[in-house]
Amino acid sequence: MFDGCLGAPYGGSPKEASVFVNPIIPGGFPDPSICRVGETWYICNSSFEYFPGLPIHESKDLVNWSWVGHGLHRKEQVSGAVNLVDVKSDDGIQAPSIRYHDGTFYIITTCVYRPPDSDEGKCTNFIVTASDPRGPWSDPHVIEDAPGIDPDIFFDDDGKVWYVGTAAPAKPNFPGEGEIYCHELDLKNWKFTGERHYLWRGAVHGGVFVEGPHMYKHEGSYYLMAAEGGTGVNHSVVIAISEKVTGPFYPNDRNPILTSRHLSYDNWVHSTGHGDLFHLPDGRSYMVCLGIRAEEGEPGMKRSNMGRETYLLPVTWEREPMEWHSLGPSGKRLWPVCSPETGKVERTLPLPLGVDQRQSHNNFYDSFEKAALDPEWLFRRVPKDGMYNLNGPGLRLKASPEVLAERTSCSFMGVRQRQTEFEFSAKMSFEGSTGVAAGVAIVQKDDNYLTFMVESGKLLVALKEKEKDERNIATIDLPSYSGSIVFKIRSADHKYNCAYSLDDGSTYTSCAEMAASHLLSLGYTGSCLGPYCTSRGQVTESFATFAWVRLSSEMQ
Repeated sequence: MFDGCLGAPYGGSPKEASVFVNPIIPGGFPDPSICRVGETWYICNSSFEYFPGLPIHESKDLVNWSWVGHGLHRKEQVSGAVNLVDVKSDDGIQAPSIRYHDGTFYIITTCVYRPPDSDEGKCTNFIVTASDPRGPWSDPHVIEDAPGIDPDIFFDDDGKVWYVGTAAPAKPNFPGEGEIYCHELDLKNWKFTGERHYLWRGAVHGGVFVEGPHMYKHEGSYYLMAAEGGTGVNHSVVIAISEKVTGPFYPNDRNPILTSRHLSYDNWVHSTGHGDLFHLPDGRSYMVCLGIRAEEGEPGMKRSNMGRETYLLPVTWEREPMEWHSLGPSGKRLWPVCSPETGKVERTLPLPLGVDQRQSHNNFYDSFEKAALDPEWLFRRVPKDGMYNLNGPGLRLKASPEVLAERTSCSFMGVRQRQTEFEFSAKMSFEGSTGVAAGVAIVQKDDNYLTFMVESGKLLVALKEKEKDERNIATIDLPSYSGSIVFKIRSADHKYNCAYSLDDGSTYTSCAEMAASHLLSLGYTGSCLGPYCTSRGQVTESFATFAWVRLSSEMQ
């Protein structure tokens, strides 16, 4: 049993099955952590500068995942010590662990915040709890004197609860060296108790950027698993073992147990790492991890527009062949082996439980008829009050003075791009006023986006690339525009094509095209697509109304 991930094995065998396609949760869902309660698995991912934060999905078959909600879903949760109001891009909420114990769900994670004009950041490590994963989730319980990022929470057999964190050693042996520690945690007072135990600095030759630790207990031994090598092409998963939760821990001689660093940069998926182990009810083991698809860009370092996504792979266990060991106690140690047949993350694999994959994530439609937003929607930082309303009909999006910019909350809301090839469309009503622009956008980051908007009787398509000024791709006069337009952005053959319709979608006119590689994910998150409305610095009461938004994707 993995006490860190729940679930005592029981008898049974999987049905005859076909295959599923990785990633199991496509789109910008990095740093997956998983737990099981009864017959349901839950995955939580990091969310960085986006709000709501800590997205949660559920599944009963490990290949079809549906929305549960978010661990950070109220503005009050993220407007204090946990700050998503003016957070810098790629800071914010990082690498959670989700666990369940005695009727309570726990998500433990880090909020990184760097003040303006400073590279010195603060890591606030905290826990949110809920009796129901759909919420409500508690306000953050901040753990003081907890340095580092990516903490884990581990419930031991003896009733003790351990915080497992990372820190920079006082005397590092080389730049980038990290160290994993554990500290007993008093959950009544959300404080440390007792002494701190320093456990491990990474793989056998010394690890760079060791992070994302997870503690497990399996067949009487404690396993400490971590990410290492940075979250790029040298990313990996490493593991160590101990007879005690407080160490000492001894590394697996076959570390890393998962990586793509030995493969081509153009392997279909690279940068694989940051895993979380778990058991199936019948005793088989699996791992979820992150990876980046190599589908766009120049050969030699292809990437994707979706960024880091969630993958699934099988795990078996093998004992060392030798009776002795140069480090630590003697004996034949038991170690996990990732993807035992190939040693890598595969695009297709046998279905874990024989249930066909429906690929429901590839399609999204919203006509804004519900009282609350669909959990698919997200904002770059905490949205300002009154930015939107659902009083109907449709979504009313107010034109804010702010534009897409670092540390800014503007009137943009999006859904994640799920596949490289897709068709995104939205119907908008907008009367227009001087200096106000309304339409849709694909946003990779605050300094990397495509906008497709109506302004002053013209249709403008603009591209902003990193370290370059925003430039117009197309300007089209709209003499017959009467206040209603349907936008369409299609991604195919490594290109984005922009088209519009003034007759409610009966006919479309193509107006701009560009290489999709202009919006490659180079950070921690992926592209989002959605409505955007700005008054470019002026205060106005103008708004745009969106009747519906549709995203349709095809599997690659």
